[in-house]
Amino acid sequence: MEPIVKGNPTVLSSSSSSSLILTSGASGRINALLSMRALKSLIMLVNAFVLLLLFPFRGPKRGQSVADKPRDDKSERKCPTVRVPATIVSWKSSSSNNSNSNSTNSLSPTVAVAVDQEVAVRRALAIRRVVEDKDKSEDSIREFLLFQSPRGNTIFTQSWTPVSLKIRGLVVLLHGLNEHSGRYSDFAKQLNANGYKVFGMDWIGHGGSDGLHAYVHSLDDAVFDLVCSDFHHLLFICVLFPRGAMVLKAVLDPSIGSCISGVVLTSPAVGVQPSHSIYAVLAPIVSLLLPTLQVGSANKTTLPVTRDPDALIAKYSDPLVYTGAIRVRTGYEILKISSYLQQNLSKISVPFLVLHGTADEVTDPTASQKLYKEASSTDKSIKLLEGFLHDLLFEPERQSIMKDIIDWMNNRL
Repeated sequence: MEPIVKGNPTVLSSSSSSSLILTSGASGRINALLSMRALKSLIMLVNAFVLLLLFPFRGPKRGQSVADKPRDDKSERKCPTVRVPATIVSWKSSSSNNSNSNSTNSLSPTVAVAVDQEVAVRRALAIRRVVEDKDKSEDSIREFLLFQSPRGNTIFTQSWTPVSLKIRGLVVLLHGLNEHSGRYSDFAKQLNANGYKVFGMDWIGHGGSDGLHAYVHSLDDAVFDLVCSDFHHLLFICVLFPRGAMVLKAVLDPSIGSCISGVVLTSPAVGVQPSHSIYAVLAPIVSLLLPTLQVGSANKTTLPVTRDPDALIAKYSDPLVYTGAIRVRTGYEILKISSYLQQNLSKISVPFLVLHGTADEVTDPTASQKLYKEASSTDKSIKLLEGFLHDLLFEPERQSIMKDIIDWMNNRL
C-alpha cells in the first residue's frame, strides 16, 4: 500500500514502480467535486433555484378552466363579503371586475375579496361621519356623493355648503398621501363662514373610495377623477390645495388651468428624490412586478408631522388614515410626478400661495423655494414657517395659518 502524504506536493519513490505520484490534501476533494454524481446534484440544485425564481411570476396556464382543476371542499368555502347598502351605491366586486380596477388586478381572488371588505368598512365609516356631522353645524351643510370614475371605480366625495351666505367661490380640497378629505372638515367650515363652498374628494385607495388602502396605480388617474367629478359643473371660482404635486400637474393642463383662479399649496411634494440612485433604476421594474409590495416605513414614531400631540394622536388613531409602509407603485408614482414637475416648473402660470414648514421631515421646503423662483406666475407668494412641521393645518398655530390662506383668497376674489 502506497503512503499518502498530506500537505505540499511530494515526490515518492518505490522500487516496484518508477511512476511519480503528485498528491495534496485537496486532490481527493477536487476529484469528488468533479465526479458525475456531484455534477448531477449541482444541475438539480441550479434547476431548483431557477424554478424558485420563476415560480412567483408564473400565471395560470391559458385555456385552463376552473372545471379542469381538482375539487377541494375547503377551497369552495367563500369568505363573506361586506357590502354597502344598495340604496347608497351599486357595489362591484374588484375580484370580478378586473377591467376597471388596476389596484386589484394583480391580487388573488381571496385577497381581492378582503380588499372589498376593507373598502366597505372604510366607506361606511366615511359616510357615517358625514351623516353624524350633518346636524351639528347651523352654518354649514355637509353632504356626501359617490360617483363612478371612467375606470369603473367608486369615488367618495363630500361637500360643505354655507347655509346663509352668498357663495363667492368654490374651494376644492385635495388631501395628502395616506389620509382623506374628512380630516379637513373644521377648515372647510371656516371657509364656509367666509362664503366659500368646499368640495373634497378621497382619491383612489384612500378614505371612502375604492382600492387597496394607500395603493395608487396612477396619480394621473387621481387627477382625472377630480376633473370628472361634479365640481367642474359648478360655476364658481376654483382654488385647490393641499395635495401640491397632483394639483400642479393638473393646472399644467390648459383645460383645467383656465378655470382656476388660484392655488394654495401646503407642504407640497414637488422635490421628492430617491434615497439612493439605485432605487430610481429598480423602482419601475419592481413597481411592475410587485406593485402592492410595502417597503420602508411611514409611521408616527419616525416622522412626526405636527407639534400638537393631540392632533398627532388623532391622525394616527384614525382608521381612515393609512399608517403602514408605502407601497412600491405608489412611491414610484410620486417619484414620477415629482420628476415631471421639476422639468416643468417654469410652465406654471396660475396665481399661487405656497406655505412650508422649515422643519418638515416629509417634504423638502427648499423644493417649494425652487417652485416659487422658477414658476412663471406673475402672482405668486411663499411663506416659510420657521420650525413648523408637515401638517400645517394641524399645527398649534393652525388658526393663524388658516387666516393667512383665507385672507389671500379674499384679496383675489
